[in-house]
Amino acid sequence: MWTYNKTLQYPINIKCTDPRLAKVIISQYGGPDGELAASLRYLSQRFGMPDQKSKAILNDIGTEELAHLEMVGTIVHQLTDGASIEEIEKAGLSAYYTDHGVGL
Repeated sequence: MWTYNKTLQYPINIKCTDPRLAKVIISQYGGPDGELAASLRYLSQRFGMPDQKSKAILNDIGTEELAHLEMVGTIVHQLTDGASIEEIEKAGLSAYYTDHGVGL
């Protein structure tokens, strides 16, 4: 069991909008080597572990990756906050914007 604290593990305070950088970082959100993929790998691998200690370690690592997911989402949100549609299109995020709007 773990407790969710409503604070980021590392504070993020980006002041400048940069949709181009957001496009690069967003792959760390849900891309093949992103935080979501990593957390799911750890959380699913725990079922094949031979003892409770190794299962617990993989569970802890998997939930830690979920905390990273929250930080990456915050970074992308802050990098695109206030960006115009034109800026989003110019950065190459128009397809993403079509599917999700300005929300992550």
